[in-house]
Amino acid sequence: MAHPLSTGHSLRRRTLRSDLAESSEAKPKRLTAIDADYAAPRWSPDGESIYTARTTIPEGDEPWRALNIFRLDVESGAEEALTEGEYSVYAPEPSPDGKWIACERSPIGITDMPTRLLVMAADGSETRIVNQAIDRETFDYAWSPEGTLALTLESEGKILPWRYDPESDSLSPAHEGIYEIEQIDSGRGGLLAMTVSTPGNPQELYVLVDGELKEATNFNHALLDEVFVQDVHELRYESPNGAVQGWYILPVGHEAGDKAPLALNIHGGPHAAWGFSTKSMWHEWQFHAARGYAVFYCNPHGSGGYGEAFERKLHAAWGPVAMDDIMAGVDVFLGLGFADGERMAITGGSYGGYMTAWIITHSDRFKSAVSQRGVYNISSFYGTSDVPLLMSNEFDAEPWDDHDVYWDNSPLKYAARIKTPLLLIHSENDFRVPIEQAEQLFAWVRRATDTPVKMLRYPREGHELSSSGEPGHRISRLTEMVEWFDRFTGA
Repeated sequence: MAHPLSTGHSLRRRTLRSDLAESSEAKPKRLTAIDADYAAPRWSPDGESIYTARTTIPEGDEPWRALNIFRLDVESGAEEALTEGEYSVYAPEPSPDGKWIACERSPIGITDMPTRLLVMAADGSETRIVNQAIDRETFDYAWSPEGTLALTLESEGKILPWRYDPESDSLSPAHEGIYEIEQIDSGRGGLLAMTVSTPGNPQELYVLVDGELKEATNFNHALLDEVFVQDVHELRYESPNGAVQGWYILPVGHEAGDKAPLALNIHGGPHAAWGFSTKSMWHEWQFHAARGYAVFYCNPHGSGGYGEAFERKLHAAWGPVAMDDIMAGVDVFLGLGFADGERMAITGGSYGGYMTAWIITHSDRFKSAVSQRGVYNISSFYGTSDVPLLMSNEFDAEPWDDHDVYWDNSPLKYAARIKTPLLLIHSENDFRVPIEQAEQLFAWVRRATDTPVKMLRYPREGHELSSSGEPGHRISRLTEMVEWFDRFTGA
């Protein structure tokens, strides 16, 4: 189900309408007329009600952070609140028998806690928190015709299928494996349909039948038969903050004894996570390996998939904690003998861009850096981004009350230290991390240092250029990145 903290949101308010008749004279009927945004509606099984979530603080900067679930009577338009209080609750899905509602819940004003999956009685009572005890995040869920709930749980680099029975209040795994599910649906007799990414294939449709996972499509097979796909290897290690999970990919043509240049990649979020087969990064990691680089990435503290305490470890300390975890992983990987510690490149996007800039302002170990759509000045980000509350929540302060904590945690403060050749990549229509962030860092490095620095601006693109931008721009981004690596690091 969609989390309320999405890459962007519609600027056009939504109302709900219902068509009650089948005749050619049918006309839409408006059910709501208040100053609020409504999320996707869901019919009750008896057709008499509509379940939806709507904003409850419409005048706020980010009204979509505070949602509650409502039931609307189709005939009268009467609205009944089913949830309220300190949590944002959204994405309702009624069970086929109408007895239960599945939905998601997150604390209002707290951005570094896993989303919880709720199942409650149709009147809003008898609430169960399905994934509380297991302490893992849910991304998608769907009811079966028999009334059990299929869901996905993210854990340690995998997103796997689970089942929940509301009658017995029991949660159990549906299948084990090394893969990541993006979407799931449930049919009769325990049949599951899922979009699945594996280390060897960016995505196909799979079905789970009688406990056996079967590939149902082969959209990518022809292409994959023509290219090299390198294996993904897991690497678990200890950092000063505790246990961390990482992965590495060796370059195409790698032979025993070879030491390749290293491409370190850092994820965004900051509470996102990567794994064995993350679809959004699959092609980029394989591209770097094809161009002669050993690839390393990890999930430092703050990442999802390891529980609430792990995720909150980053609170009010975005840079130092993650840097300790990341650099510890780099050293462990170098110790395996596959990569050359004198030829290392670093890159990342969004929070990964922040960390790229943070690391090169605190270390000279990398020969080249590509920072993408990153946050570099937290104070100005607060004033220009569409998610200002992210910063006040993460750092427990407003910029006018404690500017020091904002500035001390901003890579821009330390920009004059940068000695690593830096390529900045940013989109002109990025409302999540506005382009002024890159403009500031570019200007400071250019004026305060003799370090090579270049900035690429992509028109018509938003925050997700790398995954949903124009094809020509996406190719350009990858090409420019590796050419910058090659120029200063050398494949």
